[in-house]
Amino acid sequence: VQLQASGGGLVQPGGSLRLSCLVSRSIFSRFDMGWYRQAPGEQRELVAGITRDGRENYKDFVKGRFTISRDNANNTVYLQMNNLKPEDTAVYYCNLGQYRGIYYYPTYWGKGTLVTVSS
Repeated sequence: VQLQASGGGLVQPGGSLRLSCLVSRSIFSRFDMGWYRQAPGEQRELVAGITRDGRENYKDFVKGRFTISRDNANNTVYLQMNNLKPEDTAVYYCNLGQYRGIYYYPTYWGKGTLVTVSS
């Protein structure tokens, strides 16, 4: 299974970016999906997740600013990021995994895409 994240870049505070993650195989629809991020010197953290049937979950620090969505027909998950802040600067990773209750368990990782929020 290969996951390819794209869409990162340099954006000013208050700006927007849309990340995409293409999954290589048709198993996509059988998995939940997550977006993680890792800032320099920090641990990787879950940002948002979406279940197979489209239920969205967000960490508090992105609620109201980020939106996760998925296109099962095209094996793609998206992360729309609005009102970006400098503290959102990180490498963002998409992930195939599974929700068990309220907890998300990552399984397959892709290479990340760098998001830099700076003026």
